[in-house]
Amino acid sequence: MQKNILLTGVGGQGTVLASKLLAAAALSKGYEVMSAETIGMAQKGGSVFSHLRVGEGLASPMIPKGGADLLLAFEPAEAVRMLGYLKPEGYLVVNSAPVQPVTAALSGIGYTGQEMLDYLREHSPGLTIVDGRQAAAKLTPKALNVVMLGAALACGALDFLSREDLLAAIRAKVKPQYVAINEQALDYAAGQ
Repeated sequence: MQKNILLTGVGGQGTVLASKLLAAAALSKGYEVMSAETIGMAQKGGSVFSHLRVGEGLASPMIPKGGADLLLAFEPAEAVRMLGYLKPEGYLVVNSAPVQPVTAALSGIGYTGQEMLDYLREHSPGLTIVDGRQAAAKLTPKALNVVMLGAALACGALDFLSREDLLAAIRAKVKPQYVAINEQALDYAAGQ
């Protein structure tokens, strides 16, 4: 078994923590795990992505183009940017709530993310869209990353892990005062 997961988003959305939770859950099941992250401009709302590879015979943490089984995208434009990494039969789980880039805000150009979602609908048959704004309103914006993990679990993209595996990783990696809200976040997508 080998699974390639690419997580992508904007700085501050919890992309790196989501990657660490997946890695911890996979390691606890005895899988080999390799990962690599790019977080250079994360503090300024820049692009963030993590390559996570799980399984046997891994030689590199980097996922080749067209090699991702799952693209977990916390922002629609970032999903489009990284879509070339997804296998044709791969899963794409994307948050519908856009994060307006600084350049768009300064220039007065409106960015709703709708064009990106329309593009993804046309080019990704394995698409699951998560309403991030609704999830944030019901829970907290800080739990979006775990909502996205729950959506990936619910659609079958994380078939090598169980809900209990992810809960154990949350309990081990998240500060105790945030465990309960993250447990709710994990189950949010299953209730939709």
